[in-house]
Amino acid sequence: MNRTTNIASPADNSAAVAAPAVQTPVEQENSRLLDLQKFVTLLRANLRLIVLISGGILALAVTITLLQTPRYTAETTIQINNQSAQVLGKDEDISQSEASSPLDTERFLQTQMDIVNSRALAERVVSRLHLLGNKSFYEGMAVAAPDASDTPAEVKEFTLTVLRKGQGSNLPRNSRLASISFTSTDPALSARVANAWASEVIQANLQRRYDSSSYARDFIAGQLDQAKAKLEKSELDLNSYARSAGLLRARDPSVNAANDPGAGGANAVTSASLLQLNTAANEAKTARIAAEQRYNLLKSNDLLSSPDVLANQAVTGLLSDRAKLEADLQRERAKHLDDYPTILQFKAQLAAINKQIDQVAQSIRNSVRQQYESAVQAEKSLDSQVKLLQGSSLAEQDRAVTYNLLARDSYTNRTLYEGLLQRYKELNAAAGISASNITIIDQADTPTKPSSPSLIRNVAVAIFLAGLISGSVIFLREQFDDAIRVPEEVEGKLGLSLLGVIPKLELSNPIEELADPKSTLSEAYNSLSSALRYSTPNGLPRSLMITSSQPSEGKSTSSIAIAYIFARIGRKVVLVDMDLRRPTLHRYVGSNKLGVSSLLTSQNTLDEVLQPTELTNLSAITSGPIPPNPTELLNSPGLLAMLEELKGRFDLVILDSPPVLGLADAPIISALADGVLIVVQSERCRRRALRTSLQRLAAVRANILGATLTMFDVSKVSNQYSEYYGYNYYTYSSTTPD
Repeated sequence: MNRTTNIASPADNSAAVAAPAVQTPVEQENSRLLDLQKFVTLLRANLRLIVLISGGILALAVTITLLQTPRYTAETTIQINNQSAQVLGKDEDISQSEASSPLDTERFLQTQMDIVNSRALAERVVSRLHLLGNKSFYEGMAVAAPDASDTPAEVKEFTLTVLRKGQGSNLPRNSRLASISFTSTDPALSARVANAWASEVIQANLQRRYDSSSYARDFIAGQLDQAKAKLEKSELDLNSYARSAGLLRARDPSVNAANDPGAGGANAVTSASLLQLNTAANEAKTARIAAEQRYNLLKSNDLLSSPDVLANQAVTGLLSDRAKLEADLQRERAKHLDDYPTILQFKAQLAAINKQIDQVAQSIRNSVRQQYESAVQAEKSLDSQVKLLQGSSLAEQDRAVTYNLLARDSYTNRTLYEGLLQRYKELNAAAGISASNITIIDQADTPTKPSSPSLIRNVAVAIFLAGLISGSVIFLREQFDDAIRVPEEVEGKLGLSLLGVIPKLELSNPIEELADPKSTLSEAYNSLSSALRYSTPNGLPRSLMITSSQPSEGKSTSSIAIAYIFARIGRKVVLVDMDLRRPTLHRYVGSNKLGVSSLLTSQNTLDEVLQPTELTNLSAITSGPIPPNPTELLNSPGLLAMLEELKGRFDLVILDSPPVLGLADAPIISALADGVLIVVQSERCRRRALRTSLQRLAAVRANILGATLTMFDVSKVSNQYSEYYGYNYYTYSSTTPD
């Protein structure tokens, strides 16, 4: 027996059917069109629901709009800068400094907007406009005034809540212009509050800066007092130590005390004295050396060769007189003898002059010696004084270590005190004159037109909500509705190949309708029969079982129609009614005295149960008498023998099977048939029931060829489906030329 039975699950049924693996461009375009058509179909199918929902929401929106109290919105525009105007040549507030990056700028602007919307600013507006207990304010906000029994805290909280509810702000991206708006039923109140809010933003900003400066001044004043006390204490400690140590503070003005706080300090007097004595000692030593050299020169050499003697005026005069006498003596000797009186006189005078010269030279030498001895004494005296002061200076230096530490502490305290004093003076000079980085660009004017309610906006919102709610309802309805309504759902929901679509027609007898080849029913089943020819790799199956998940879905009509179609084209067909519980075939072909049950029980032969029909190539076998246990009868070996004998005599054996659900008959028959066709009734058959049926058939490895959708009401769904599937073409009359 040549048939395919490799089916594992309903999801694999589509793979068993010969279908193109890749869609052609035309098929893809048709698929997109069908998706759009399905969407339009859903809209048309739920048009009444959509109209009801949309109409109700629109009516509600119009009613709410008419009942709402008109409200007026006033808006003030302010500019927020990162940096304010300079004060005293510098920015006093760290928040005024330029942002280092766009992210810092964005954070700064967001911080400013948070301040604008803060509760503290709302409290300033309430205080400025005296809104606490103001009846006109509560009337403008369309709220009831607080009761007299409410506490002040409750009244304040209620007023702040109402005020902040009406306030709004907005800062567009990439802009420093922010808007502050206020909405109420009173136009003047809206403008007044919006302008007051913007003014309080600036005032609060300045107040924060002043408070920050005041805090800084108070803080520095406290630090200044502490620095002053430390400075006074350090000065007193320094003076007390200097007094107790016997140190004198004689600061040299030429010394830079900033670089060396201890310079010229406690040991300045001793150091100065030591310096002076050391200088004098050096000078005395120099004088002594010079005097010693002069004295040694006079002592060792001829006195007349000494510069000190030769430099003496008296010696110079005597030497001059002596030279003159010697000259006169030489002239007289040239004329006279040595005993000549004149010569003797000159000799006596010359001896007297030499004696005077010697006396003067001796006195000069004695004077130089005295000078030398005095220099030696002076040097010795100064050296002893220097050594004495050196010891005193070293002792004072030891005491000056502690002194210098105290002096440096005093200097540090003085420097800190002077710096704090200078900063305190600067803050006092800059207090109260800082500029704000927020300015008002446009003040709010009294609005002339209400900002709400807006009929256009409410209608637009209503339309949006209507579409959203309608779409949600339709979506949920489609999700929970598992009925098969359109042909696409056969493949989409069941995973079965769609072999044909049978339109819904009012028929009294399908055989009479099938007798007309051009009838709608004939054309629909002709299309189904054509699909069955290529439903397996070997073409049309020799035995075809036609079943459904539930009764009355059109499987018997489909069995008769398919049998008529193939018999009419020359195939030898036998139609077998396998429903041994509720048979229907005998109503169309004849008696039900003999049939399948009598054949399976071997009461009659195949020739005896075969019944001819009006078509030459079509024979029928009815169910026969209803047996007491149909399932046991179908499980007998006679069913397989009957099918084999029928396939040997006929080209096509069509088995009109009972429904799958609730019975074991259909799975038994499907296991022996070469192919199974599932009949699905439109708008009745449930996906879950069909899946259960497919699972039962898959359990016996039935070869499911596909499904056909019956009783499909195209006009009820959409005219586009009838155009796509060609049902408008099916409805032509016999008198219309082709």
